[in-house]
Amino acid sequence: MPGQSPTITKLRARGVLAPMKRPLATGSGSVTQAPLALVDLECGDGITGSAYVFCFHSFALAPTVRLIQELGALIEGEALSPVALSDMLRARMRLIGQQGLTMMASAGIDMAAWDALAKTQGLPLARLLGGDLTPLPAYNSNGLGIIGADRAVDEARELVEEGFSAIKLRLGYPDARTDVAVAEAVRAAVGDDIAIMTDYNQCLTVPEAETRSRMLIDTGLEWIEEPVRCDDYAGCAQVRKTALTPIQLGENCWGVHDMQKALDAGAADIFMPDACKIGGVTGWLRAAGLADGCGLPLSSHLYPEVSAHLLAVTPTRHWLEYVDWAQPVLKRTLLAVDGHVAAPDVPGIGIEWDEDAIARYAVD
Repeated sequence: MPGQSPTITKLRARGVLAPMKRPLATGSGSVTQAPLALVDLECGDGITGSAYVFCFHSFALAPTVRLIQELGALIEGEALSPVALSDMLRARMRLIGQQGLTMMASAGIDMAAWDALAKTQGLPLARLLGGDLTPLPAYNSNGLGIIGADRAVDEARELVEEGFSAIKLRLGYPDARTDVAVAEAVRAAVGDDIAIMTDYNQCLTVPEAETRSRMLIDTGLEWIEEPVRCDDYAGCAQVRKTALTPIQLGENCWGVHDMQKALDAGAADIFMPDACKIGGVTGWLRAAGLADGCGLPLSSHLYPEVSAHLLAVTPTRHWLEYVDWAQPVLKRTLLAVDGHVAAPDVPGIGIEWDEDAIARYAVD
């Protein structure tokens, strides 16, 4: 029948450990490979929607793949209606809770469903959502971990040369003076026209964060991200009161209810949902509504392929975080032009798997 949604016939999930061009050392641990759960949602009209979930640790990869498969079995035979599917899965997980791997698994399915729906209409996801393929200011977030001033200077220059006018520097060295020295060295190397974001990855106490934010003020940072434990909204609000640099938060909020708690606490000047942890495309759209309601600038965290579409329809869009962690298994590359990245003009999100690479990096 005209206008009838296709039916979901099958959902497949696979795990890969993709090599990282620049392994990342943070104040909270190191990431040397990208554990990705690949999701393919097949529909009765022959269209397949694809997405991936970044699992952070290799030990979380197999459980995430298994959970996606189990949840996928619940939606086989259902109509391809992403919002209705998201609400159905959330209701099914009411007892176990929709956080952690349960949220990540359901969000991976949600993103694949939206990809499939956009493909049924022959539209890029951004246009399906009512927007356009807007070039977005993007910062290069590859590398620049806890590697010392000399290596950070070299890497910062390389990241700028890849077409970006903004980069992210990880801080959280044992001595606060080293943080300052590294930030000053990177600033001197790239110049004042390059925006520098910093990320502490939750490794400081509130007093340490207050001290270090004051010490860093002369380096002209764009923001200080997650200076303290991500769910210590009161502590983050305290840091925000004394900091002269904007405080960024949000990548570890599980859905819009956590986001609302952070907003109620006044924990952040600016906000960056993670496309997966916030609940996929459906969750992001709800987060964008919250941000618009209070005029809160919204940036993305990881997932540049889908985030380029989501930011394009976000009223308070700010920065796109660019990482190339999924690139080893993708056929299409997002490129920065004059410091901006735009989603590709193809149906769906634009994710197309390199099956030969997947075979090389596959894990059971």
